Amino acid sequence: MPLKPILEIAKTAQIPDEFVEPYGKYKAKIDYSLYEKVKNNPDGKLVLVTAITPTKAGEGKTTTSIALAEGMAKIGQQALLCLREPSLGPVFGIKGGATGGGLASIAPSEDINLHFTGDMHALTSSINLIAAIIDNSIYQGNPLRIDPNRILWKRAMDMNDRALRNVSVAGGDPKGTPREDHFVITVASEMMAILCLATSEEDFLNRVNAIMVAYDLDGKPLYLKDLRISHAIMKLMRAALQPNLVQTLENNPVLVHGGPFANIAHGCNSLFATRLALKLAPIVITEAGFAADLGAEKFLDIKCRVGGLHPDAAVLVATIRALKMHGGQAFEDLANKNCEALERGLDNLSAHYENLRLYGLPVIVAINHFASDDEEEIALLRHYCEEKGYPVAFLDGFLKGGEGSVELAKLVQETLKKQPSNYAPLYDLNLPIKEKIEAICKKIYHAGRVEYTEKALQQIQEYEALGYGDAYVCIAKTPQSFTDDPKVLGAPRGFTINIREVNLSAGARFVVPLTGTILTMPGLPKVPAAVKMEDQPL
Repeated sequence: MPLKPILEIAKTAQIPDEFVEPYGKYKAKIDYSLYEKVKNNPDGKLVLVTAITPTKAGEGKTTTSIALAEGMAKIGQQALLCLREPSLGPVFGIKGGATGGGLASIAPSEDINLHFTGDMHALTSSINLIAAIIDNSIYQGNPLRIDPNRILWKRAMDMNDRALRNVSVAGGDPKGTPREDHFVITVASEMMAILCLATSEEDFLNRVNAIMVAYDLDGKPLYLKDLRISHAIMKLMRAALQPNLVQTLENNPVLVHGGPFANIAHGCNSLFATRLALKLAPIVITEAGFAADLGAEKFLDIKCRVGGLHPDAAVLVATIRALKMHGGQAFEDLANKNCEALERGLDNLSAHYENLRLYGLPVIVAINHFASDDEEEIALLRHYCEEKGYPVAFLDGFLKGGEGSVELAKLVQETLKKQPSNYAPLYDLNLPIKEKIEAICKKIYHAGRVEYTEKALQQIQEYEALGYGDAYVCIAKTPQSFTDDPKVLGAPRGFTINIREVNLSAGARFVVPLTGTILTMPGLPKVPAAVKMEDQPL
């Protein structure tokens, strides 16, 4: 069906015209001051969409989230969808766009995938302004006595560019201090995390001022407040703090705001969007990046606690294709029926399901349908879930939109009515940092032990001495495995997780243990999605 003007979509979402700032016909910024008007409304029910361990076969978590919102509309249930903004890195890299697929898509998709309303550009500019001010301060006589060898803040760009992982700066400048520097992708930067964890403009400003940017020559930490540029950052970011409104292909409202990666950041859309949505709609659907061991864990242990959220249910997306890969079937052979491989891969589904139950949430399995799925395979997966007592629904949103999502929508609606959530986070924030890391590694990843480099242990000791012992833990790990080795599929147990270093995001108030070979600046594949676009019409 044709797209509707964005003011009509805003009315559907109970957003008055005076809080809508259109960016063209089909997208808009929503003035967050609306929250003050609706903050006394009761919160709606919060549904998290997560997934089994992803494979290159694809799971369709965003597609499922959109399809569920469409299905809710089909059964007459008002719901509001909250998604993350796409990063240009994946758009032009391996994954392509992040606006769903088929009839379960949001629009205008190309606008959303590319420049959208400028949020990513504002973030990148803010990140690089901080870096420029740090180096300029050193150049201008170094009044803050910044140690050039202990600068923590990294430059960023919203593109996969492995050549920028390690660079040299200030070379050839007689007054400069040449040094090694690093770029991260914008969505992995602490600034993105702060955007998504802030609960107000004031909170955002306080968090920005609390960013630890470097150490001085005496070994004392320096914070962004010492640079005296927080108001400049606020000017760059003010519009970016406002959630964005778009629509599904069936004209249902969607708030799209913030986009941290879940493998190297916390993987959830903004609290600005989610908290507002909960005051506007009786049901709010949101997703967290990658699988339940990454995005869902960070949603439940970080975002929900920071924002005071109480999630009511989780939808666990599974595909027969991915489960067969976890059972050992080759990617090239996935179109062929293989019930034996499917059975072997079911442990991955169970591991994620039981992990989510640790948080006290009702969990629903969504079988996301692909055209290559065999009827016997579908029956086997459904029977397995029923035997295990897992509520399960078949989903055909890609091909049929809302019509193909009614079974899932009805099951979610029924679950929210009949099954209360006993949500509780996994760990106590007051535990030592190592104990929090090990709780996640052992209870969620099912590791047998955690090994730390000497550098990681020293960093943990230093952060606790600085007063960050009560920080959240945001583990950076491959999304392709429960382990820190992307080649290990299925649901392994008793392995060792290796922590090579631990970074501090003081403004976001979490520590980031880096496991295995995880990188904060991805690279492009042999044939990037950007090259494949050559075959598409302009």
